[in-house]
Amino acid sequence: MDLQADPGFRDLDVELLNIAVDPPEAWRSDGSSLGITTPMLSDAGNQVATAYGVMRWKMPTNEPGHTFVLINAEGRIVWIRDYGALENGGQMYVPVVDLVPQIMEQLEPS
Repeated sequence: MDLQADPGFRDLDVELLNIAVDPPEAWRSDGSSLGITTPMLSDAGNQVATAYGVMRWKMPTNEPGHTFVLINAEGRIVWIRDYGALENGGQMYVPVVDLVPQIMEQLEPS
């Protein structure tokens, strides 16, 4: 919820999607109780996670970790980061104040 409500993130003009292995019924319940208003999608078979390469950070339950993927208009990954992975610090929560500048850097023309 922090990310969707952050003015700095909203100013980036990117679409935020939540994707998890949970069934839609769980998303409706959890999303409502957490105040999530961004689209929430179910990837029960990990097909999306596998297609975008995030399963390299899978959890012991064989589920994707907490991965952020920035995809450009052509559908190509321009930035990917799983903060729960040990090589990325092992954080399960990343403060928005840390995340927004990292995304902004990827959006700047090279």
